Amino acid sequence: MSVDPSRPQKLLLLDSASLYFRAFFGVPDQRASPTETPTNALRGFLDMIATLVTAHRPTHLVACWDDDWRPQWRVDLIPTYKAHRVVEGSEVQEESPDDLTPQVPLIRDALKAIGIARLGASGFEADDVIGTLTERHRGVMPVDIVTGDRDLLQLVDDAHGIRVLYTGKGGVRDPDIATQAYLQERYAVPTGDLYVDMSVLRGDTSDGLPGVKGIGDKTAALLIDAHGSLAGLRAAVAGGDPTIKGMRRTNLEAAAAYLDVAPTVVRVARDAPVPEVDLSLPTRVADARLLSELASSYGVTNPINRVLSAVGIPD
Repeated sequence: MSVDPSRPQKLLLLDSASLYFRAFFGVPDQRASPTETPTNALRGFLDMIATLVTAHRPTHLVACWDDDWRPQWRVDLIPTYKAHRVVEGSEVQEESPDDLTPQVPLIRDALKAIGIARLGASGFEADDVIGTLTERHRGVMPVDIVTGDRDLLQLVDDAHGIRVLYTGKGGVRDPDIATQAYLQERYAVPTGDLYVDMSVLRGDTSDGLPGVKGIGDKTAALLIDAHGSLAGLRAAVAGGDPTIKGMRRTNLEAAAAYLDVAPTVVRVARDAPVPEVDLSLPTRVADARLLSELASSYGVTNPINRVLSAVGIPD
């Protein structure tokens, strides 16, 4: 069954690692023996896709992938970037639970077998893939971005129908629907671009970004509101604005080198070398043999069937 051509087009972008990590920690491990291959992340990820497609009715779908989870160009600018996540004794490998690691290739195989586009870009993170695909489809069709990563809130754009389905609290079944009104209500910034400025100022310990000492969400938002943007704030500091004084001025001046480079690190790429492929929902199973092997070998027939049903492929 093909997608109804009269259905309004919509692109759904999945921050894959964000979702399969959530699935791993949220779905029970049902193995009878520890010698069996774990499948909880695989099962949970497939169920998430089925839930999201059913609820949000996309016509186009991409599982966005980290081909490089810690790009060197970001590390060159801020050496602490994600440094705490690196496996001890390795310069490139990200820490991952032992029982999750063997499931990632199975997730890749499941996407391939079903026929769901999975895209990455050499030297770029999944966030950059999402930013690039969002930019390509801006004004072409609405875009929903599914993630538990606040960084992607920078892509929210009401005028072009770009939303973030933020799974940090309610998961994929009850995500926060992030629009510009959400940004204003939650973070006191009116646009995605100003969310980047706020993020730079407050920093993010989970990404190894120090921010400016003494500045959190609220103070960052107040400073941006007062000066229009991070650039406006920095110009005010450089120009001796008397309203910026004491330790706040001292801390902003001390963070000058960080503030020079952090916007480039925090802002997602919009021009990563993401391949041009058909992003439409699959209308038939791409590799029936592989899908059958996955279903029988790992006991994931039901999650696979839920995905097939959600996208409109007969069992």
